Amino acid sequence: MAGTDDLADRLIAENFARADGALRVGGLDLRALAEAHGTPLFVYDAALLRRAYRALTTAVAGFAAVDYSVKANPNPVVIRVFREAGAGAEIASGAEFAAARAAGVPAERILFAGPGKSDADIAAVVAGGIGEIHLENAEEIARVAAAAPPGRPVRVAVRVNPGAAAQGGAMRMGGKPSPFGFDEEELEAVVDRVEAEPRLHLTGLHLFAGTQGLSAGTLLAQWAYGLDLAARLGARTGRPLETIDLGGGLGIPYFAGDAALDLGALRDGLGPLRARVAADPLLAPARIVLEPGRFLAGPAGVYVARVRAVKASRGSRFVITDGGMHHHLAASGNLGQVVKRDYPVVAVAEAPGTARAPAAVVGPLCTPLDMLARAAPLPELAAGDLVAVLQSGAYALTASPTGFLSHPTPAELLVDDGRAALIRPRAG
Repeated sequence: MAGTDDLADRLIAENFARADGALRVGGLDLRALAEAHGTPLFVYDAALLRRAYRALTTAVAGFAAVDYSVKANPNPVVIRVFREAGAGAEIASGAEFAAARAAGVPAERILFAGPGKSDADIAAVVAGGIGEIHLENAEEIARVAAAAPPGRPVRVAVRVNPGAAAQGGAMRMGGKPSPFGFDEEELEAVVDRVEAEPRLHLTGLHLFAGTQGLSAGTLLAQWAYGLDLAARLGARTGRPLETIDLGGGLGIPYFAGDAALDLGALRDGLGPLRARVAADPLLAPARIVLEPGRFLAGPAGVYVARVRAVKASRGSRFVITDGGMHHHLAASGNLGQVVKRDYPVVAVAEAPGTARAPAAVVGPLCTPLDMLARAAPLPELAAGDLVAVLQSGAYALTASPTGFLSHPTPAELLVDDGRAALIRPRAG
């Protein structure tokens, strides 16, 4: 249990604080926020959102810009924090386009990826002046062209499903059959087909080889691979690229044994990539972009639930709460994880030096899948106490089956400069 224990304590020390044993976010006592807004509850720290953005932009300065992948947390107030810090947006639906625009992101700073774009979404983003649509299959070439206004070609990029050499990260998205993008083996043929369509303007390439990457070396290798593919595209069109989207994929520690991504190693390894771009006239003018979501938003969020009961069953302790997989599917291990491991779960109030013992943290749903942790190191708890799931700023509420068993949808708060603002009310 020490590993999970150590990770949670390290994350609290790095991102939050305890005062008189109570967990605080952005200087505010989580107990008071829970009393004021009810539980379950998501709380995000704006200062941590900005800190993650600054740290990454500093690490990749002179090589790439950093945009925000809206799917990680599409709350417009969260998007606005990143927009005000300088980010554009990567979206995967018309609704995310609307959210990004509502947050003030200029349309020309928005990229649209996704393997199953609807005609309505394509029409909406084209009418809205989107910066670039990333083509992922042959049908989209014709469908995006059909949406182009007369005399105004739509800016598009080709998304490439890379070969096995570009694999990496916890969820591999390249090197195998995939619904995402065109296989790199057909890159030249796809480029020719897009170039033959006068209603499309081919501006660049999109590569996304994997996600939840914690190795700087793996990310650098993937980016180098992406530059090679971009050079192939430029050689085929015979003109410089305008954009090279190297995807996101930067991970954060969730589980015992996870080490944080080393931004210093990432920064120090960029020299050859910068030189590669500068030496190629087809690449040098391009805007290279990274579009992480989890890395930017994940550490800033906590999910707070209130204990309803504690019971022992055949030698195991169960902490039953009002929160669960319907709000945080990823923490339950039911968002595609093959091996289910525990997110860092902590008691909101805990006196220093309190003994901890393993406990299963479960929710109120009538399914054994509703388990936020299987063996979290927790102190003695009772009905009315609070627990918090850390690393919950990304792929939590909006990646979860909130309608399952018709429980209320939790509120979301943003803490900024010592004040908490309700950014989505409790519903149901």
